[in-house]
Amino acid sequence: MSFEVDQLRKTMREFADREVRPTARERDQSEAWPADMIDRMAAIGILGCAIPEEYGGMGLDTYGYQAVTEELGAADVSLRSMVSVNVALFGMSLLEWGTEEQKQRWLPGACEGRLGAFGLTEPGAGSNPSQMQAKAVRDGDGWEIDGSKMFITNGSLGAVTMVFARAIDGGEDLGITCFLVPQDSEGYEGRQIKGKLGLRSGDTAEISLQGVRVDDGAVLGDLGKGMRVALSALDNGRFSVAAGAVGTAREALEVSLRYAAEREQFGRPIASFQLVQELLAAMHVDLEAARALVDRVAVMKEAGERFTIEVSTAKLFATEASVRCADRAVQIHGGYGYIDEYPVQRLLRDARVTTLYEGTTQIQHLLIGRHLTGINAFT
Repeated sequence: MSFEVDQLRKTMREFADREVRPTARERDQSEAWPADMIDRMAAIGILGCAIPEEYGGMGLDTYGYQAVTEELGAADVSLRSMVSVNVALFGMSLLEWGTEEQKQRWLPGACEGRLGAFGLTEPGAGSNPSQMQAKAVRDGDGWEIDGSKMFITNGSLGAVTMVFARAIDGGEDLGITCFLVPQDSEGYEGRQIKGKLGLRSGDTAEISLQGVRVDDGAVLGDLGKGMRVALSALDNGRFSVAAGAVGTAREALEVSLRYAAEREQFGRPIASFQLVQELLAAMHVDLEAARALVDRVAVMKEAGERFTIEVSTAKLFATEASVRCADRAVQIHGGYGYIDEYPVQRLLRDARVTTLYEGTTQIQHLLIGRHLTGINAFT
């Protein structure tokens, strides 16, 4: 298995060097939807890498998916985010909670580029989903959904969104429920958010749902049990984010090592300066620690063990480490690090959002604190 993963990693890095890195700067500057990259990733199986072959995917195990995610996180965090949502938040959730009909309907398309989205966050309900305002009201043999969602990756140019809403039947609130909503549904409008600090080529959307109708076959999991779906999805999503952050930290170190060896000041390479070596060493330590935490989660995930606290720990550390490493990379590059001639300023901008989505750093602290003390600080 180690040999197979190593070969996969080599293949992914070659793809990234050939197809992704050369155009990452252009995608970042233009803020354009990377339709060509979606097609290329679909063609070699990346979009369905961890989806079983019977549904059109590659069927990679946890270690294979980890390798794919890390390499994308190194080359272009925007692409990594879109793939992570499609595969982990959407695809893995559908595999765990979906009916066979739902899997057959949506998974092959997701592997081919008709991406899935995860619609949990709202303008007024981010870290606290209990404040969710979206409602799905029973109407005959189906549901009518009204509400809004915010910061939804793949939410405007994908094919289907997992929309979480309060299910209301006969005036009774049955609880938060997950619905599979086609993005071409009447009343569904996704608007791309522009002017972002990072993830500039990704589809990050604000979603409006006005009288969107779905039938009972759109319910993912059980009525009123949508938070079970969401929490299991977030475990998988946090693993993706953490693995991608390892890639980002690695990229920051690798480009800094090359630059420090080439850049000369005072008649010698800056790599020979003690304080530059201190920055590089700190990046190395952060990278190795982050990788070890993610590797631990991978072992547990592959074994079918519960890994909620472990993945919160890995997500917290790896994302913050990626920000630290990218920031040090800018420092090593000096003035050149502040412009986009080199990739380090993009790495810093892209890394920053990983400490916010799929549970902020502060939320991870509270989850870990609750586990350690047995006291819930959320209430």
